[in-house]
Amino acid sequence: SDMSLQDYISVKEKYAKYLPHSAGRYAHKRFRKAQCPIVERLTNSLMMHGRNNGKKLMAVRIVKHAFEIIHLLTGENPLQVLVTAIINSGPREDSTRIGRAGTVRRQAVDVSPLRRVNQAIWLLCTGAREAAFRNIKTIAECVADELINAAKGSSNSYAI
Repeated sequence: SDMSLQDYISVKEKYAKYLPHSAGRYAHKRFRKAQCPIVERLTNSLMMHGRNNGKKLMAVRIVKHAFEIIHLLTGENPLQVLVTAIINSGPREDSTRIGRAGTVRRQAVDVSPLRRVNQAIWLLCTGAREAAFRNIKTIAECVADELINAAKGSSNSYAI
């Protein structure tokens, strides 16, 4: 539905992965991470906050369970739910600092498509992480809820 994000959300035949672990070197060149499968970007984003750093198998398991929960709750393809959630939760406008003669003022600017995807993934993961913290629900359930709410455009989602 959003033309500008087409090149940056990779879910084509080559990238449509259920198990998001390609061990690819996506950070070597600028814009290379746009080719990284979108599910793997979500998985990598879940490995945040010191105690979870580098635990990719745990993150893969979380995403797998979350996708199964999404399929059970909505009956839709979990990949489609993920893509819709990313499109809905990426910010279209942002403010930047413009310093001029010692004074700093904020200027509204449009957000590039890649940054929109990056921000959306970050917001979805942060929302799920905060929801699962000190909560009975598992992180997989929280990821599933966050993605479903964001895909619906519901204001219960942290990312929206």
